[in-house]
Amino acid sequence: MVKLQLPNPGLEDRIPSHAALEVLEKEEADSRPKWDNKAQYMLTCVGFCVGLGNVWRFPYLCQNHGGGAFMIPFLILLVLEGIPLLHLEFAIGQRLRKGSVGVWSSIHPTLKGVGIAAMFVSFLVSLYYNTIIAWVMWYFFNSFQEPLPWSSCPLNDSRTDYVEECAKSSPVDYFWYRETLNISTSIGDSGSIQWWLLLCLTCAWGVLYVCIIRGIETTGKAVYVTSTLPYLVLTIFLIRGLTLKGSTSGIVYLFTPNVAELANPVTWLDAGAQVFYSFSLAFGGLISFSSYNSVHNNCEKDALIISVINGFTSVYAATVIYSIIGFRATERYDDCFDKNILTLMNAFDLPEGNVTQDNFEQMQQLCNMTDPTIFASLKFETCNLETFLNDGVEGTGLAFIVFTEAITKMPVSPLWSILFFIMLFCLGLSSMFGNMEGVLVPLQDLKIIPPKVPKELVTGLVCVGSYLIAFIFLLNSGNYWLALFDSFAGSIPLLIIAFFEMFSVVYIYGIDRFNKDIEFMIGHKPNIFWQVTWRVISPLIMLVIFLFYFVVKVNEELLYSIWDPSYEEFPKTQKVEYPSWVYAIIVILAGVPSLAIPVFAIYKAIRNFCQKKSDRTGLMISTSETSVNGNLKYSA
Repeated sequence: MVKLQLPNPGLEDRIPSHAALEVLEKEEADSRPKWDNKAQYMLTCVGFCVGLGNVWRFPYLCQNHGGGAFMIPFLILLVLEGIPLLHLEFAIGQRLRKGSVGVWSSIHPTLKGVGIAAMFVSFLVSLYYNTIIAWVMWYFFNSFQEPLPWSSCPLNDSRTDYVEECAKSSPVDYFWYRETLNISTSIGDSGSIQWWLLLCLTCAWGVLYVCIIRGIETTGKAVYVTSTLPYLVLTIFLIRGLTLKGSTSGIVYLFTPNVAELANPVTWLDAGAQVFYSFSLAFGGLISFSSYNSVHNNCEKDALIISVINGFTSVYAATVIYSIIGFRATERYDDCFDKNILTLMNAFDLPEGNVTQDNFEQMQQLCNMTDPTIFASLKFETCNLETFLNDGVEGTGLAFIVFTEAITKMPVSPLWSILFFIMLFCLGLSSMFGNMEGVLVPLQDLKIIPPKVPKELVTGLVCVGSYLIAFIFLLNSGNYWLALFDSFAGSIPLLIIAFFEMFSVVYIYGIDRFNKDIEFMIGHKPNIFWQVTWRVISPLIMLVIFLFYFVVKVNEELLYSIWDPSYEEFPKTQKVEYPSWVYAIIVILAGVPSLAIPVFAIYKAIRNFCQKKSDRTGLMISTSETSVNGNLKYSA
């Protein structure tokens, strides 16, 4: 077993002993927040870990990487990468009883940059995550009408036909890109702020502020609703989905494994990244949440329970989503067939009901034999159920285009729309609790804001500042900015932070010390599984993912999708290159959090060197100064 440990002088002075820890817990009982009960803590962690990515990113990756075959690398990496890091974050937060900045600076002063990096990532992700919640609220408010506003195209100004952009695309596309985003044709064409989204963003940050105004004292109450309601709604949707025509086609398609995908390195790369993001690791929020626990809380059991819930939720949500996607694909397949049947009936003046899906090919052959000239002039659409099932959309497109289209085809569609967007709102809000915890607690640890300033005011200032910066996502080009943040703010930096977290605990804090801490807290030492994954397997997996990701991104041309009605293949989105100035933004989004770790370490090393030099100079001066009677006088 690897037992390398780097020198770490002064560690004993920076961390409380086991005996002092129990005394400290009693002393902090009135001054430091704590959970009302275990259920409150577990629901908060589940709410933070289980977010929008479980509902819309995981199903897309399953479909993109061989259906059920994707589950194999996902579950393997969940065990070898996700669970060990989750347990480590829970344990170190509970042991040192501090937020992310406090924990890493206690382990070693030069590691404070790890906590600062996590704070930056939490802040950047919060900016765009709450904008998605604002979009969800916009759709939620628009769901209280029959028919739904995205169920049909609006008429043009002369009221003689449908709006051309909508007629060329679809009602759901038009409502999303034009009525909601009012999107421009490039990231450089900023346009103006959309007032309806501004109102929704104001509501989103207002609701969040009310929920987090007093930290876990208020979020702990909100999670009883925000963490449980999504499961109820998912179950209702599953029951409803299974009664819809074609739903089983979607589920079968999702779980049919394409084993050849296991040989594709990108499948494993995406599985590792998905495990990482779905656990909300390296944001700092989980460390803060665990620090409010009792010293003897069983953090190992907590990590296992939350991991099982997280993995189950991903698979369960994918099943629900694909039951609805199966219904949508079947509806589109039937519509396609109906058009072809109508084309054949009109051309050959056939009686209604004579041509069906079952006898369509035979009727085609018969008509071809009757009049080959007319038959040759007919244009039939290609109707293939698998093609419609394979029409995958990731992220916001899955929620605001695919799912909304399926909902319009359901009876009592406003009800299903309201339920769906309530679910997304709860998923997003409970994740935001953790993101904001990852910003507010480090700010306190860094002592940037004086301790006298009330917590409510600090929280309000952070929310207002974030709200104002998020205006960039309300512009005509806002969706392009959000996609940019999503791609780079929460990717590479998280991998780097997590690697440093594990390396710091194992090789700087010391794995033997960590084992004794866990034995003190839960009553037994971590078993061989934890030892092997912490020391070797998990850091190695993170390094491989980082290297693969880096190689893929370096060789990949950076393109983004734009919505352009003048594009010749419209309504398909057009892939175009980012303007050159965007690369500077990418460096800021991915580089600033990542570089916070080495930059702070270098700053600390230089400062320590200068301080030692100053101390030596001071010592020389103090020993060389003499008194009037000639004896040495120590002035230092």
